[in-house]
Amino acid sequence: MASTVRVQARSGNRALIITTLAVPLTGWTVHAVSLHRKLAAARKDPLTGLLGRDGYTAKARQITDRYGDAALVVLVDLDHFKQINDGPGGHAAGDRVLAATATRLTAWAGSRGAVGRLGGDEFAVAVRIGAARRELRLAQLVQLLAQPVEVEDGVLVDVAASIGAASPDVLGTTDLSVLQRAADAAMYAGKHTGRAVLAGPQHATVPSINGRRAGRPGTHTLGRAA
Repeated sequence: MASTVRVQARSGNRALIITTLAVPLTGWTVHAVSLHRKLAAARKDPLTGLLGRDGYTAKARQITDRYGDAALVVLVDLDHFKQINDGPGGHAAGDRVLAATATRLTAWAGSRGAVGRLGGDEFAVAVRIGAARRELRLAQLVQLLAQPVEVEDGVLVDVAASIGAASPDVLGTTDLSVLQRAADAAMYAGKHTGRAVLAGPQHATVPSINGRRAGRPGTHTLGRAA
């Protein structure tokens, strides 16, 4: 509990009281901000169990800052997902595909990677993968995500994903917003090609909103993604 020392000067006493009361208030403010950030990071997507946008962003920034040129940021967008939702299995089939994709991305990224669902059928991953293994690992991811998903009663649904990746050693920065913008542009450039595209400097200059390529559906409501 804060205490004050009684002094003769009225104005000085008032200043002392204000100062001593401000100390615990400041402490509680810092605690509240810290708690808010921890809660935001802990929130997970209820369908897939992946990190939410804020939690993913915080962990992804830790990875890019820590590993530098060995870091890799990957954006994934499921192809023709609307057709799955509108198909015989309906949204239940779509949910199965999303959950399966989340499981596969988590397995690919490993326990030290960051995997988040940005919304809809869009996912993001941040991992440590050196340049020597990058091409092989991305090819493995393409194959992993292209495996059919069992939705119900043994019914298999064909799935595919567009994948874009970006790395600090190619773009010359560890800024997550730049890396995500470039990865998003690379993903769009390789749409429906069946291969992952590693972003080059040209992809980092594509106009964007919140780290995503301008014009993508929902870019005006992406919040604090990057």
